[in-house]
Amino acid sequence: MQHTAQWKVDLYLSEEEGKTTARAEVDTGTTSVVGHGLARCNPKDRDVPEIGDELAAGRAIRDLAHQLLGTAQRDIEDMNAPSKREQLTPWPM
Repeated sequence: MQHTAQWKVDLYLSEEEGKTTARAEVDTGTTSVVGHGLARCNPKDRDVPEIGDELAAGRAIRDLAHQLLGTAQRDIEDMNAPSKREQLTPWPM
């Protein structure tokens, strides 16, 4: 079976008062998944917005990946789950 798909990830970044937040969104066609990430600038460090963007974006994408892997794991488990008929088998005598 040949299968081709294209999923696009939208990444939204926002910075306010030394804190950068990121939201990564993917729509698979059957479900939508959203990952979140956060980065804070240490008050002792020089404020470099690009570093905050990279950290927050990376964390949001990592969260998104974790959720997608969890969904895949549940789908695999569901495929291997016993059928309802097998679940209703009476106790052995």
